[in-house]
Amino acid sequence: MSEFKVFKVGGAVRDQLLGLPVNDTDWVVVGATPEQMTARGFVPVGRDFPVFLHPQTHEEYALARTERKNGMGYRGFVVHTAADVTLEEDLARRDLTINAIAGPADWTKTNELFDPYNGQQDLRDKVLRHVTEAFREDPVRILRLARFAARFTDFSVAPETMDLMHEMVAAGEIDALVPERIWQEISRGLMEEQPSRMFNILRDCGALARLLPELDRLWGVPQRAEYHPEVDTGIHAMMVLDMSARLQAPLPVRFACLCHDFGKGTTPADVLPRHIDHERRSVSLLLQVCERWRVPNDCKELAEVVAREHGNIHRSGDLKPAALLRLLERCDAVRKPERFEQALQACECDARGRLGFEESAYPQRQRLSDALQAALAVETGPVAQAAARSGLKGKAIGDAVSKAREQAIAAHLEASA
Repeated sequence: MSEFKVFKVGGAVRDQLLGLPVNDTDWVVVGATPEQMTARGFVPVGRDFPVFLHPQTHEEYALARTERKNGMGYRGFVVHTAADVTLEEDLARRDLTINAIAGPADWTKTNELFDPYNGQQDLRDKVLRHVTEAFREDPVRILRLARFAARFTDFSVAPETMDLMHEMVAAGEIDALVPERIWQEISRGLMEEQPSRMFNILRDCGALARLLPELDRLWGVPQRAEYHPEVDTGIHAMMVLDMSARLQAPLPVRFACLCHDFGKGTTPADVLPRHIDHERRSVSLLLQVCERWRVPNDCKELAEVVAREHGNIHRSGDLKPAALLRLLERCDAVRKPERFEQALQACECDARGRLGFEESAYPQRQRLSDALQAALAVETGPVAQAAARSGLKGKAIGDAVSKAREQAIAAHLEASA
């Protein structure tokens, strides 16, 4: 490849400079044509612009390119690639200065980095800053910046970049995002170290009100201080979300934590700070979000269970065996025990995501988990056969199985008392 140059670029360089592990390496090729790439065995895979897979490593190599805006949203671009596009021109279209640093493959030995937009200084200063005015042409960059803020928790957003994002939201750019891209960035941000930062930044620039009004309207809504010393429902939602990250919960749990109290944003003002029947309203609102963003079923189904039943799970410490079994049945716990365990984890996040309760125990989780194990230990086949031999049919046989499970739960509670 002597007639053109290859540079390591973006996140791989950034993370090496930060001393972080590098998971994916991106390469940009300057001075090449698509024909030269394929002649050397690279496999073209890019749909919107020339991207190639290395014939041995299968890493992505993109030709240096420029972009010109010609419509709304992240798809409204004309991409230009040619052998005369420079590395600086390619870096100018990237989102953040910390992602616009390039170097040769062995740059760590030679320390030869190309950094025309002072990304290294912003790394030292811990600042998220847009590279050029090209940032405003792609609304996905607002979501990406917010996601990086959730990952790099000690970085701040440059004031001029926040102003630019405000302008983009006001211009309607954020409304042009397609569901797949929104969910892609939101789901990745939920899995970062401090996911609340993503939503707080989206809120600060006005994007949250456009993308997720169900969450945005929670701020300023009061809750009863004896249960929620933090009072503000929006603050509580973020505390719950960060607790899910602290407990290293999987994505469905984190999404359930995000959605569990949406209904509190629609509580009539004359009944505040109480939130009667907010669980039902939360379910309705989160299902709308799932439809809008095309959320995967595992996330949607868990969020629905948690929103509907989290209050009952919190109060389950005093439930008798029959009521415990009814709760398990409403959660479909016998059929989907793994999902129920995730629901319990989300409820623990909710209980501990309150001011002063961060280190509190959540005994309901273990009690319900043990009750489920007792119910699952019942051998239903012999119970059903015995019921059938005694002349029971249909629902009556199911009731006999439920009774056996109730008795198993009762025996467990008695033994552990």
